[in-house]
Parts: sequence; structure tokens; C-alpha cells
Amino acid sequence: MKSKVTHLFTSTFGEVPARLAFAPGRIEFIGNHTDYNGGLVMGAATTEGITVATGKRDDREIHLVCERGDPVTAHLDRLEPADGDGSWSNYPIGVTKVLLESGMTMDCGCNIAVSSDLPIGAGMSSSAAIELATAYALAALFGFEAGKADFARIGRKAENEFVGMPCGILDQGVSAFGLADHLVRIDCATEEFGTTPMPKGTHFWIFNSNKKHALVDSAYADRHKECHDALAQLQVRYPQAKTLSEISPEQLEAAKEDLDGLLYRRACHIIGENARVIAVQEALAAGDLAAVGAALTASHESSRVNFENSIPELDFLAQTLSNENNVYGARLTGGGFGGAVMAFTSAAFSLNQARAVTRAYSNKFGFEATILHTQAGPGATLL
Repeated sequence: MKSKVTHLFTSTFGEVPARLAFAPGRIEFIGNHTDYNGGLVMGAATTEGITVATGKRDDREIHLVCERGDPVTAHLDRLEPADGDGSWSNYPIGVTKVLLESGMTMDCGCNIAVSSDLPIGAGMSSSAAIELATAYALAALFGFEAGKADFARIGRKAENEFVGMPCGILDQGVSAFGLADHLVRIDCATEEFGTTPMPKGTHFWIFNSNKKHALVDSAYADRHKECHDALAQLQVRYPQAKTLSEISPEQLEAAKEDLDGLLYRRACHIIGENARVIAVQEALAAGDLAAVGAALTASHESSRVNFENSIPELDFLAQTLSNENNVYGARLTGGGFGGAVMAFTSAAFSLNQARAVTRAYSNKFGFEATILHTQAGPGATLL
């Protein structure tokens, strides 16, 4: 990746880059849509990710290039979102804008090149990876200092306010705090970050449905609003609750008649998912991988029934994988509405088994699912 982005930068701009940074994609292990509801989440940084190369210019322009998508030119004094094939640049440009608002001084423009080995649209948060890699590279280039949590918040703010995606801190937090062979745990109410060792001999297999999601244009914003509306109805009975995650499953059931049926299901998913994160933490501590797998499978079922952010392709992959030997559990990973399913497996799960699943998928839907066998890797860093 380092040589790839260096070649892209050099061939485009005619000089070697001054700074390079890498940020990983992420696997959402458990905690679906709980982040912007003040809940708990667990994820893993992947060994795959995005690398950004940058160098200073002698004018006030920002020139951006990537392997896919049109080259983009922006002006440092007029940082505005781009449309069409250049819209990929909204993530690095948005980060630039937030860095400036956070106190970074840019005395000139810059060149930016972006290279990725993440599957785009698979729900592994290429957006957070490009945000974090850009933030690390530009901060080093222009002498701005910040901690991991600060960089995660800068990425989230860029995505919320510049891109227009109302995400929580999960994606950026996992990309920033990733650690090899560890899960990242985030309490999104307090924005406290920690890590938990992965059980030995366990693996991640990602099955990309190749039904790409575009969350800005999908029902993600609708779900965000529905969660807000559900909380407002529940606050009539529980005025002390500031987020859905502060309400217990028992309190939700007691207030069921107070809620619109749709909003009850949305709340049921978030409140139940928060409880599942706690259950997974306890099961991991006890070494009970069967219980971990059961919670993952239950998470997908709640996504399918209560949150309705799954699709038939994801349901097929999750169910088929859950029935395979050597699979503890499987669930959609990420925002949903397309993307990928994660299988949490033992070391005995084989490529032949994975290919049998994709053949069955192809027979049913008429197109291929693709496989990524990955592991928990380190977080964002300068190269």
C-alpha cells in the first residue's frame, strides 16, 4: 500500500510525498446503530485500510487524486462539498475543514493521493479510514498535534457536518484505537475507549454481498430520526433518560403501549443490542464462545425484524453461515441496507467452506459474493 500510494502521488504530482499515513477499515463486531444512541459497541480494526500521501503546494489549492473516482481540485479558502464522481473527496476535504476549525494552520495548499485495499461499499467503513488517514497525514504535514480520541472526533465531525452522514463514533473510534488481535470497546455515552483481547484461534471472515449501500442516500438517516422519535415518546415516562441506551429492556416492555409500533421495534433493537454488547463482553471474559456466537446471531435477527436494515442477500449469508460447522455466529456488519456479513469462526473454518457458501449465494441470487479473510490489526498511524 505504501509503494502503491507513493507511485500514485509521484506520477500525478511529479514529486515524492512529504507525509504518509494509514488507517484501517473496521469490522462492527456487535453494537449495531447503538453508537449514535449513546450505547456500547465493539469492533475490530482490519489489516486492510486506506493510505494517504500528501505534500505541500506553493498556492492555496488542494489537489486530490485516488485510484477510483475523478481527480478533484478545491480551494483552501472555499472548502465546499463536491458532487458526482468527485464526491469521494468530501471525506478528506471535510477533514481538512474540521482540522482548520480545530486550530491547525495551513500556510499553503497541498496535494493528496489516496490508495485503498478495502472493499468499497462492503460496510467496513472506508469513509472513516480515509478520514483518519487524512487527518494523521495533514496534521504531520502542518505541525498539528492531537490524540487518538481527538482524531476520531475530527473524522466524525467531518462526516456529520460536511458529508451529511449522522453517524456516531464507532467507525472512527475503532479505526483510531485498533490494536492487533484485540477488539475495541467504546462507551459512546462517555466516549471512553478500551481494548479486549481476541480469543485465541478465532478468525473473521467477511462475505461481501456486492449489494453496495450508499448510507447518505439510504434509510440510515430515517433510522436515526426514528430512534430520536422513540426516545422522545419514552421520555414521557422516563424523563431522566437522555439516550435510548439508558432505558432497560424491562422499562421498554413496561412502556410498550406508549409507543407507536414501528418506534417500539426500533427501540427494541437498540436497547436489546446494547444488552447484547454487555452479554458478549461477559461471554468473552468467561471464554464462552458459543454464547458470543448466539448473541451475534441474535443481533442479525433483530436487525432483520426490528430495525429492518438488512436485505435478503445479507439474511441468506447470515443464516447459511450460522449453519456451518466451525462458525460461532454471523451477522451483518456496519450500517446495513447492503454491504457485508461477518462470520466469527474457529481456525478450523476453511476456504472450501467459505466457497461453498458463496456458490449457494450465487445459485440463489445470480451474482457473486466475495470473501475476505482478515484479522484484527493496528489503528491509524503515520508511515
